[in-house]
Amino acid sequence: MDIAIETTGLQKRFPKMAQPAVHDLDLTIYPGQLFGLVGPDGAGKTTTLRMLASVMKPDAGSARVAGYDVVKEAESIRNLIGYMPQNFSLYPDLSVQENLDFFADIHHMPAEQKRARITEMLAFTQLEPFRQRRAGNLSGGMKKKLALSCALVHAPQILMLDEPSTGVDPVSRRELWTILTEVVQQGVTIILSTPYMDEAERCHQVGMLYDGSLLTSGSPEEMSASLPFAIIEVKARPRKAMRRIVAETAGIAGWRPVGDRLRLAVPNENGQVKGVLQALNHKFAGEALVVDFTRMERPGMEDVFVHLVSQRRNNP
Repeated sequence: MDIAIETTGLQKRFPKMAQPAVHDLDLTIYPGQLFGLVGPDGAGKTTTLRMLASVMKPDAGSARVAGYDVVKEAESIRNLIGYMPQNFSLYPDLSVQENLDFFADIHHMPAEQKRARITEMLAFTQLEPFRQRRAGNLSGGMKKKLALSCALVHAPQILMLDEPSTGVDPVSRRELWTILTEVVQQGVTIILSTPYMDEAERCHQVGMLYDGSLLTSGSPEEMSASLPFAIIEVKARPRKAMRRIVAETAGIAGWRPVGDRLRLAVPNENGQVKGVLQALNHKFAGEALVVDFTRMERPGMEDVFVHLVSQRRNNP
């Protein structure tokens, strides 16, 4: 399997929608990669995963998963993938053990293999102490772990996860990502959707979706390096004066608040970054602002996304 997932011109439109939910999507995902589909609500992430999982048929274009066509060879695909939808879709009245038994039986696992795999999954996700607890009585984080275990119980080649960390606490989110990292190290290909830009940083490759279209794809490092500007972060008090000075300073391509800081985009050419830093420090000192920091920062996935969306809106 040279390519795990490949789409060409993939498209899906729903009735009464002004534009396609997914439009002309081209993706190539290689075996063993952790690939992130990143974007806000309504970007087309869930629809894309449903088409790849052969749950939903595309209206145009094509998609192949593990070499199989998602429309013509859907049954072959379903035996090779694990699919975890965004909403908890397990059986709340069944125990953890019973849910795992059910999903193993769906995939016709032999009894001995099933027992060994379920034991492995319970240990892997640290759910062994909760084996007999009803799924409906689990915490949000444990429900996600159980859903992941059920998606993995038949040892799929490809794992598809729709916003796996949404709605869980920070500790459970970190634990979930530790599990996903180990799954990839075992040779499983993962494609997951997420609205969180910090999670995009954890992926080998990223596809950024917006309004159903792919803005860009590549590694987080490649995307950050492609930005035509540097990032300056500023934190000073009073905040109102800080914002006014930033807005009045020449050479800043754009800025946005991040908590109690401002994150500035400055074209990285002709010494412009140095000039902006000097101008800000001079103005802050002149108005006696209390400056916590004015510093260079590494561009991140959120900077890339904001830049690309701004370009799309300015050049529809």
